[in-house]
Amino acid sequence: GAPRRQWRMKAMIVFRTLGFLGQLWRINLMSAMEYRVSFISQIAGMILNNAIYFVFWVLFFDRFEDVRGWTLPDMTLLFAVVATSFGLTMMLFGNCAQIARIAAEGGLDAYLSLPRPVLLHVLAAYSSTASLGDLIFGLTWFALGGQFAPAYVARFLLAAFLSACVFLSALVLINSLAFWLGRFEIVAEQFLNAMVTFSLYPGTLFGGSARLLLFTLIPAGLTGALPVELLRNFDLKILLWNCLGALAFLCLALLVFHRGLRRYESGSAILARM
Repeated sequence: GAPRRQWRMKAMIVFRTLGFLGQLWRINLMSAMEYRVSFISQIAGMILNNAIYFVFWVLFFDRFEDVRGWTLPDMTLLFAVVATSFGLTMMLFGNCAQIARIAAEGGLDAYLSLPRPVLLHVLAAYSSTASLGDLIFGLTWFALGGQFAPAYVARFLLAAFLSACVFLSALVLINSLAFWLGRFEIVAEQFLNAMVTFSLYPGTLFGGSARLLLFTLIPAGLTGALPVELLRNFDLKILLWNCLGALAFLCLALLVFHRGLRRYESGSAILARM
């Protein structure tokens, strides 16, 4: 019947989109690996950079036993979740941090002329090679914890996935403001730096208005502290808040981008007529 045909068509669209993404990711990886020395050095450099940053916390906890309930193993989990989620985001959807620049330079025209979902195509058209180092670092740091029970590994993967969703959505959202505010690259870059930095601090360090800020305007709490709570003290309420936070930012990012894209299309049409 008609409902069955509709489901088949939707399934075909999903499979074709996944196949398209797979081809983009394969091309990006092959392009990066063409220069092997640069490819390996970028990955190694990112792993070393993350390790050096973590040494600070090793030295800190060597002097102090805990930070408001957070210990060194908790920080290991935090670095593992954040590095894995950020690496996954930037490796698969590297242009999420470049939308403001692409829009300002008129680079979206090439995507609008193709029969593919515009946002998905833009996001997956570039992969950050160095982010593979983040991903390797995150998975390695998780392995250092020595907990490989299937349920625990599943919780880690879920925490990293939800964190990645927030990273991706927040970056799309902040970069999409360029449709209204023009050259917005510097602000978007500072936003990314703030998210990553505050994600790597124990959630108990912040309270009051600062904590509210880190779960709304700069959702670092949703990319670091809250997902880690799924591993430290699993609770269905924590899982629900993680899911709601990721879903809220994803919906907001899609809304703002597509509203902004209408302005971009309108502006391009005006320029063409002129």
